[in-house]
Amino acid sequence: MKNVVLKENERIDDLKLKGLKIIQNTDGFCFGMDAVLLSSFCEIRKNATIVDLGTGTGIIPLLIWGKNQVKKIYGIEIQEEVAQMAKRTVEMNNLEDSIQIINMDLNNAPEKLGINIFDTVISNPPYMLQGGGIINPEDKKAISRHEITCTLEDVIRTGSRLLKHNGSFFMVHRPHRIVDIFCLLREYKLEPKKIRFVHPKVEDKPNLVLIKSVKASKPELKFEKPLYVYNDDGTYTEEIYKIYGMEKR
Repeated sequence: MKNVVLKENERIDDLKLKGLKIIQNTDGFCFGMDAVLLSSFCEIRKNATIVDLGTGTGIIPLLIWGKNQVKKIYGIEIQEEVAQMAKRTVEMNNLEDSIQIINMDLNNAPEKLGINIFDTVISNPPYMLQGGGIINPEDKKAISRHEITCTLEDVIRTGSRLLKHNGSFFMVHRPHRIVDIFCLLREYKLEPKKIRFVHPKVEDKPNLVLIKSVKASKPELKFEKPLYVYNDDGTYTEEIYKIYGMEKR
C-alpha cells in the first residue's frame, strides 16, 4: 500500500476486502450501496476483460478485482477531478497493472478501447432524467445522479459496442425506468437474462433493480428472489451482511 497525500475533504476508507482502500471526497460523491450490490450481482469469468462505464471513485473495479480473477478492468469517468481521485486510489493499492482509470466521455470508449472485444461491461449510471428542476452542471453529485453528461441510451449503446458476442452487461437502476431499460437493451442487441429487485424492507416496494443482459443471446428472462436490505427492526438482513463481508452484530 502506497502512501498518498489527501486533498481537502478527502478521506481513505477501508473496504475490508484483501486490504483494499479507497479515496473518497466527502464534499463530492461517495459510493453507495447500489455499487456494492451491483458488484456482488455480477458474474465474472476467470481472466475476463471488463469496462466499468461511469466508474466514479473506482469502487466497482476495486470490488470486482477483489472478488474475482480478472485480466484487466477499465474504469471510464468523464469528470476529471473524480477520475484523478480514482487513479490515485488505484496507485495507492498498487493495482496499475490490473485497473486503468480513463478520463473521457464514455461515448468515445469503443473507439479508444476497441469494439466487440470485451467479456463484461458494468454500469451504475445516473438514475434521473434531466429536466426535473434546476441543476448545476458543475455539481459532481448532480452529474453522478442526473443524465447531464450521458443518457441511459448512451450507456446501453456504448456497452453493446464494447461487448463481444455472448458478452455480459450488468447494470443497476431504478425500477421506474425499467420499460425504458428493456426497450433500449433489445434495440442494441442486449437480451435481458436475469433481473433482481432490491427492497428496503419486505413490505416496501423495490427502489433498485439489478439486470444482467447478454449480447446477441436468445430470449429467456429469469427472476431472482427479491433482495431485502433491512429487517423490520432496522438491522441489516443476513444477505446484506454476507454481501458486505461483515459479521452479524
